[in-house]
Amino acid sequence: AAFGIGLLTRLKVDSRHVQALVLCPTRELADQVGKEIRRLASAIPNIKLLMLCGGVPYGPQSGSLEYGAHIIVGTPGRILKHLRKGSLKLDKLQTLVLDEADRMLDMGFYDDIAEVVAATPVNRQTLLFSATYPEAIKQISASMQKNPERVSVEATHTQSSIEQIFYEVPGKDKRIAALVALLEHYNPASCVIFCNMKQQCQAVADALREKGFNALALHGDLEQRERDQVLVQFSNRSCAILVATDVAARGLDIKDLEAVINFELSQDPEVHIHRIGRTGRAGKSGLALSLYTVSESHRVNAIEDNQNSSLNFSAIDSLGINHRQDHRPPMVTLCIDGGRKNKVRPGDILGALTNESGITGNQVGKIDIFDRRAYVAVEHSIADKALQHLLAGKIKGRYFKVRKLR
Repeated sequence: AAFGIGLLTRLKVDSRHVQALVLCPTRELADQVGKEIRRLASAIPNIKLLMLCGGVPYGPQSGSLEYGAHIIVGTPGRILKHLRKGSLKLDKLQTLVLDEADRMLDMGFYDDIAEVVAATPVNRQTLLFSATYPEAIKQISASMQKNPERVSVEATHTQSSIEQIFYEVPGKDKRIAALVALLEHYNPASCVIFCNMKQQCQAVADALREKGFNALALHGDLEQRERDQVLVQFSNRSCAILVATDVAARGLDIKDLEAVINFELSQDPEVHIHRIGRTGRAGKSGLALSLYTVSESHRVNAIEDNQNSSLNFSAIDSLGINHRQDHRPPMVTLCIDGGRKNKVRPGDILGALTNESGITGNQVGKIDIFDRRAYVAVEHSIADKALQHLLAGKIKGRYFKVRKLR
């Protein structure tokens, strides 16, 4: 909404030239931005928005561009590919948005962004959004904006709503054991665990699964379909633990997140604030737990200086075990090999599940529809029954393959 409303008011609906371009660092953020703009545009007839991100085939995107679009939301690399191949023209662009510009610079997108900007009119409006304002952002602003107005917003993460505790571990090889102790003690219903590197991220998720926890990894090496499935399972409560890198988690809208755990502290105190700010939102209490070694004490000190307040410390050995024998989440996700392109709607899936099955609507959770697939969460106790019922019956008048996501 920060830029979506203004962007929409400038559109000329009767023209199918690209009039607005939003560049995002990740596919996840682009997807979130696209959904929000579509929501805001729902009252305006005939607005066409296209998503252009990597990780999905180029051909269908190029085909969609032939029919024109008012708004493009995407990542720099894929936008640049379309520009170079001539499938995307930006000569009529009115508004350029650089969302989370600091993260795009961190990811090495400066040259790509500069080439994209060079393909746009000089009289465009350029909006730049950044969580931090380092020298590099000042330079990109100076090169891509004319007499910009700078607007600063104070962080809204109040320390009073987030209980933050730091735990020292004796060595890096003890981190997994310490992490398991935290999960066993606090037993969060939903939790994001942050790692600094994608390799570490996958290793931590694998280690937790070996310990019986339902954990999934979210990092840059995942294909788009894998990313979608991870995010679907976490959002519909069929996975309680998401192990993520900062880049992959950037822009995710996670509601009612009970806890954040820093498996590794970030080198940047501002990144730490953004991590823990994902919990304790909308007036609710949150929990932020951080592991560190003695060699990382300087990072703890930097966080303390940045927050201008004393931190709370505790010992891993002091944690008791919350005796929970079963780490299973309350829901299971069923994947249906049919989606938007097959005219499948949430109501079709709900009807197919509850029709003469003994399954009630209260036992069915979130339903997500994608172009070629749909996902539905059902209570753990009826998962097998729901699977067999969908396999034996029809959705929208036809049979679809259905399977459980593990």
